[in-house]
Amino acid sequence: MSRPARIDPNTNREFAKKSKEVQELINAAIFIAHSLGIPVAGNTDRRLEKMGMAFLAVMGVNAQNGFDKAKDLEDNFSLTTREIIAYLNEHFEENISRGSYDDIRRKDLRHLVAADIVLNSDPNSAKNSATRGYGLNPVYAKLIRQFKSEESWIELVNVHLADTKRLSDVLKRERGYEKIEVTINAEKLLEFGPAEHNLLQKKIIEEFLPIFGYAAEVLYVGDAGNRFLHLDKEALSAIYFFEVATDLLPDIVAYSTSKNWLYLIEAVHSSGPIDELRRLELMKLAKDCTAELVFVTAFLDRATFRKFVADIAWETEVWIADNPEHLIHFNGEKFLGPY
Repeated sequence: MSRPARIDPNTNREFAKKSKEVQELINAAIFIAHSLGIPVAGNTDRRLEKMGMAFLAVMGVNAQNGFDKAKDLEDNFSLTTREIIAYLNEHFEENISRGSYDDIRRKDLRHLVAADIVLNSDPNSAKNSATRGYGLNPVYAKLIRQFKSEESWIELVNVHLADTKRLSDVLKRERGYEKIEVTINAEKLLEFGPAEHNLLQKKIIEEFLPIFGYAAEVLYVGDAGNRFLHLDKEALSAIYFFEVATDLLPDIVAYSTSKNWLYLIEAVHSSGPIDELRRLELMKLAKDCTAELVFVTAFLDRATFRKFVADIAWETEVWIADNPEHLIHFNGEKFLGPY
């Protein structure tokens, strides 16, 4: 059964701390996004909450105005990722660090942009440009302004979008016909969605870990379609790893019993290497972990690595899939291993 397109404050303590008015507004935004074809399966409540808030921000909606006042790009309204963070902190009882602006683009707006519900104000600008804004697609704005209640609005959506391919349907078709199969821990078969990022995850599991993992077992794997594609809660709890519900989990977590090393691995295709901030975040979250931490950023090829080389944190490792038997060590008094 698919999860409901809303967050239940009775089962989510953090969400319950917000005012009822803000809770209802965020849930309405999640419902609207889901109705327009944004998939909700495989997301935590916090991931859905942040998506809902970012969606509200780019259309300038908050508890003081409502969906009938939603703005779009034709109104010359768009917000940069930093401006979205400021909007969330001001209107939705958040305290998000300004340094988290890249998460807005890579995580919170990802599906909304892919579905063309949210558009870039300057499509020719670089993805990480600080001046690049995000605004509501005018095509969807007219529909969103008519939102009154969930019951009446869903019928309106079905009529208006009868001939529109929705993102959730597209992703379902892709998962049905173009799956990437991966065997982990010598027995369990996983099926990734189609993407170069997921192909890289397959190579990490099947090539990097057998060479450099000291018989490490994979304890966590997530992909775009299913954030908890594989999760061994019991094994992670045994080494006092941080709460798996966090949005800061790396792409792959693996543990070597013989070395007592925990590999925290990021698969980088277009964004997300382990830079100094990312390394610090993971160290703080894993502060009670009894295993020693090994940070690894993986790339498919050298060309992709060159794009991010200046961002790689010291005291981490880099693995490039087209040269699988070699590692690049960023400083430190030893080669592969914790520092």
